Amino acid sequence: MDSTVTSPLIDQEKPALLINMLVPAVATEYKHLAHELPTLTLTQRQLCDLELILNGGFTPLNGFMNQADYESVLTNMRLQDGTLWPMPITLDIDQQLAKTLQPGDEIALRDTEGLLVAILQVEDCWQPDKPREAQAVFATTDDSHPAVSYLYHQIKDFYVGGKLLGISLPHHYDFKHLRYTPLELRHVFHQRGWKKIVAFQTRNPMHRAHQELTIRAAELTKANLLIHPVVGMTKPGDIENYTRVRCYEHVLKTYPENTAFLSLLPLAMRMGGPREAVWHAIIRKNYGCTHFIVGRDHAGPGKNRAGELFYPPYAAQELALQHQQEIGIEVVPFQEMVYSHKQACYFPVDQFPQDETPAAISGTELRERLHKNLDIPVWFSYPAVIEELRKAHPPRHKQGFTVLLTGLPSAGKSTLANALSLRLREMTDRQITLLDGDVIRTHLSRGLGFSQEDREANITRVGFVAREVTKHGGIAICALVAPFIKARDHVRQMVSEVGGFIELYVATPLSVCEMRDRKGLYKKAREGAIKQFTGISDPYEPPTAAEITIDTASSGPEEVTESIIKQIKLLGYIA
Repeated sequence: MDSTVTSPLIDQEKPALLINMLVPAVATEYKHLAHELPTLTLTQRQLCDLELILNGGFTPLNGFMNQADYESVLTNMRLQDGTLWPMPITLDIDQQLAKTLQPGDEIALRDTEGLLVAILQVEDCWQPDKPREAQAVFATTDDSHPAVSYLYHQIKDFYVGGKLLGISLPHHYDFKHLRYTPLELRHVFHQRGWKKIVAFQTRNPMHRAHQELTIRAAELTKANLLIHPVVGMTKPGDIENYTRVRCYEHVLKTYPENTAFLSLLPLAMRMGGPREAVWHAIIRKNYGCTHFIVGRDHAGPGKNRAGELFYPPYAAQELALQHQQEIGIEVVPFQEMVYSHKQACYFPVDQFPQDETPAAISGTELRERLHKNLDIPVWFSYPAVIEELRKAHPPRHKQGFTVLLTGLPSAGKSTLANALSLRLREMTDRQITLLDGDVIRTHLSRGLGFSQEDREANITRVGFVAREVTKHGGIAICALVAPFIKARDHVRQMVSEVGGFIELYVATPLSVCEMRDRKGLYKKAREGAIKQFTGISDPYEPPTAAEITIDTASSGPEEVTESIIKQIKLLGYIA
């Protein structure tokens, strides 16, 4: 193929194909009428998708997919009209709203602050087969894959499709100087006289290996470099984007003048491996790029529960290369870059000298070095980048963390939580917040019942508070029955994004819990006076990977508390 694919603003003879969904006249009219329409407050992922539909990043999409396009994408990686498009872009809604909708209806779409961002003109509404979608798009139904987990546990049960009338792009207060729409970025390239642009996709901080890779890619393609990191949604547990963007700004200074440019991409990644690589290439084509770097295991989520990669290492490169000509962008496949101590430079792993062992530091090892305040070698990264990472990831004994005590009613959770909070106050100056189940039910979760939905809502509320405490360096101690693994894992994910998380399973046997029951609730449950009671009429799902497991049947509170303190020290959260 011709490697000098040009963008509309570089070659004025070629018509612009980007869809601009913002319609000022319509916006003025609908701002007055929208209060009469059904309203949907968009989630973070929905907002990311909507922004890229409206600004042209998802061209040729002009709205959220209808069922015909959705089915075609699942089956053929193409829209119904045959256009290559590998990822379903859908708007999920609950059953209550779905029941009220008919083709031709309109829905006011709003951000979390209530700002009207678009009007959806409804074409159809349907209930998807989620396992089928997972298998078709992600080649697995295993919910250890983050996108499959999101599909099963976060996405609502119905999809609504239709065209969008754009009212306003989602507003960003942060890093405004680095946010460019596709047309704005193409204009930047035109002003700089750049004819070839190679894009680098990343969701992680950049280190010396990434800088070396991108310089080689630019030299190979004789192109200028666009560093185009994702700042929408990435893999749970990734370093948050504020720290990453500061790192990118430091790395940008290491490139020769007028050879590299940094712009942020408000994309919600799916970690879909091969399909995602094709999707990313289409998006970069829309942003005016002529070349796109695809690395080993591009957009892969890592390993499944069996310890195996979800996708073969080079599957993403192979699929992207297969479709590059149709997309109109040249794919630049690259190997992992590793360091040679003997030659003091980086090599692609397949070109590394055979008489030497390559040096590399994995993401897991880097996090461990940060948590333990260990040295990070100069050959690996830049001092300014490491400084930013150390600010965001202090050693564990300086981090905020949450302890979630879970177990059957009357297992001893509240007693241990209170004792643990007092001992920790004695040992540390960090602020400690005790969130006890009974107190939470009285205040934060007043009005919730004991259905599975209400129980999950209760623990999610507690998780939100614990996350805020942890984010600001405090310690949250939560004592809840929390009977469902899914809900506990959701809290783990929420808290782990900002600090430490310890699941503490109080594994007291049911018979002992019944003997200790001061309120007589077990007796009432067995007699049928209480219809929903965990351990009797309702199930309890024991943790399978708790950081700490204790049995209070044969030990007193003081002895057990000291055992917990010892184990928290071993985990590194107390010096």
